[in-house]
Amino acid sequence: MLKGFKDFIMRGNVLDLAVAVVMGTAFTAVVTAVVTNIINPLIASIGGSNVSGLAWHIVDGNEKSIMDFGAVLTAVINFLVIAVVVYFVLVLPVKKIQERRKRGQEPGPAEPTQVELLAEIRDLLRQQQNR
Repeated sequence: MLKGFKDFIMRGNVLDLAVAVVMGTAFTAVVTAVVTNIINPLIASIGGSNVSGLAWHIVDGNEKSIMDFGAVLTAVINFLVIAVVVYFVLVLPVKKIQERRKRGQEPGPAEPTQVELLAEIRDLLRQQQNR
């Protein structure tokens, strides 16, 4: 039972997934800081943080009935920024590294078979005898 668990944990997929979660958390913190401190003020300048700008009151006077499109826009921008960062910082470089590894693993010229070697030796011996 413990051997099966150890094999599961040591499998490459699980380790890759753990690294991805940690890296995703770190990138999320960075991107959230960028969105909060740079993009949100830009949205606020066109009315994003102002409820009357990019929001709609369904029932006047009821604060729970506000549809805040600025918050949705911020979430979409946050998602897109995270996706762009993950793609260009993680996915693209890893693909290039994998391509390089595949190129390095391509088989070189095939080794001659025993029959080809014997035929070559025979031909060389005939050439020596004919001299």
